[in-house]
Amino acid sequence: MEMKKFLLFLVGLFSTAISSAQSHIIHCEDTCNHIHGLDISHYQGDVWWETLGDNSHMAYVYFKATEGKETQDYTYKRNIDLAHKHGLKVGSYHFYHANVPQQLQLHNFMSQCRPGDQDLIPMIDVETKPKSMGVYQFCDSLMKFLLLIEEAYHQKPLIYTGRNFYNKYLLGKIDDYPLMVAQYSEYEPQLDDDRDYIIWQYTGKGRINGVNGYVDKSRIMGKHSLRELRFRRW
Repeated sequence: MEMKKFLLFLVGLFSTAISSAQSHIIHCEDTCNHIHGLDISHYQGDVWWETLGDNSHMAYVYFKATEGKETQDYTYKRNIDLAHKHGLKVGSYHFYHANVPQQLQLHNFMSQCRPGDQDLIPMIDVETKPKSMGVYQFCDSLMKFLLLIEEAYHQKPLIYTGRNFYNKYLLGKIDDYPLMVAQYSEYEPQLDDDRDYIIWQYTGKGRINGVNGYVDKSRIMGKHSLRELRFRRW
């Protein structure tokens, strides 16, 4: 019994040491002057916004609002209200499905993404292409949806996509739209057309106080500012 107690004591010490070490990890946002932000959805579970808002260098957060024709993120409304309360600039995004009617996706997104709640322009998450759909058909579908979003919100949306996906499918197709590019490495993404982009999502396994588990982190590129993404209310 005494040995069991001793072993439990050692386990407790080990767990405390790990927890302490994790809380003192040096993150990118701790060592640079870039403007950093997060991507939050129900995958992050319950977020402690007071902790996150008061104890981080994060300036903005994009929330998943909707996906396809009817999927809605159930944490969206609570999260966007609390993020506002604790001082972060907020925006909303829709995960696009090219083989779903654009009008149904627009209606789904507009039912969640209400202009009065937004600080940042809408974002469209473009990272999958149906195998049955050719590149021309895929891009035609996407452009129709982007035009619907632009008409509904009176401004061009931000497009989120991965570096490889952009180079393979979107090169030269979305030149008029601002970009957020994902590449999980220590090196800034280089697009095949040397296209400029506003935000780099540099990790999908970020850690931050206030969020259990992993979270996507991003930063505004050097010559850009968060002001470029400001939602204009009409």
